[in-house]
Amino acid sequence: MDTIAVQGSQARSALRPGLIATVLGAAALLSGCLATTPGSGGQSATGITGAAGGAATDGANAALASCTETLGTVRIEENTNASWYSVYSSRYNTGSTVPALRLLIQQSNCFVIVERGNSLNSMNQERAIMRSDEGRAGSNFGGGQMVGADYTMSPSIMLSDRGGTQASSALSSFGGMIGQVSRLAGSLSTNEAATTLLLIDNRSGVQIAASEGYAKNVDFGAAGAIFDSGTAASAGAFTRTPQGKVIMAAFIDSYNKMVGALKVYKAQTVKGGLGTGGRLGVQGGQTDAGREAGGRGR
Repeated sequence: MDTIAVQGSQARSALRPGLIATVLGAAALLSGCLATTPGSGGQSATGITGAAGGAATDGANAALASCTETLGTVRIEENTNASWYSVYSSRYNTGSTVPALRLLIQQSNCFVIVERGNSLNSMNQERAIMRSDEGRAGSNFGGGQMVGADYTMSPSIMLSDRGGTQASSALSSFGGMIGQVSRLAGSLSTNEAATTLLLIDNRSGVQIAASEGYAKNVDFGAAGAIFDSGTAASAGAFTRTPQGKVIMAAFIDSYNKMVGALKVYKAQTVKGGLGTGGRLGVQGGQTDAGREAGGRGR
């Protein structure tokens, strides 16, 4: 019995290094290569992709909502003075949300985008040149050609969190082989983002639509005690899913929800007309609702 026990122990000792090597190799592969695709609205999404030319698209995300009838012209107004913008830009260094939003909006064919950003300065310079003595005849830069924006769309980031859930510390507590896997794989964390879109009617100032969006993914970070600090840091930075990708997945979710609501749009109405005093009157008020509340009114 003792001989058999010793032989079994020797066999397990011989197998263990190979097993550990296999598990650690798989963990290294996971930590260096894999992160789940950001999910938009509970479904898989690859982000804002492809191109748009007029009403035609190429390589657009299949999850993006679309319209058979264009609803009007829109300008995008990103509030760069808002607190979320400075945090978003400094933390993730991904710049403005506007270019990506313009692409997905055009790909959807729900709105025609008009330029009201920095390119408007270039447009005005060209008009000034054409109207001067330097302008070539027949360039057709005459007045009355600018297209008005029927609506303004305003994006906001309500929540953007990287590393919300950490798993490495829990695995490390086991020690032994599991601890080695944990130290190699580093931290398993979640990236999540919540966004909103507002759509305003430019003629009346009335809000037409509002929507929120959410996206989340799981990130397998590459860090660990078995690497030197420089190698671990560079691997983690290289393999980590960019937070901006999750944010854009959340904007796709926001936009899809807005398009869904606009397809069944019904205008809000107020008895007596919008902006004429409303239906919440006070005694002594001069509105119809105020007079109905018992005020003498004039």
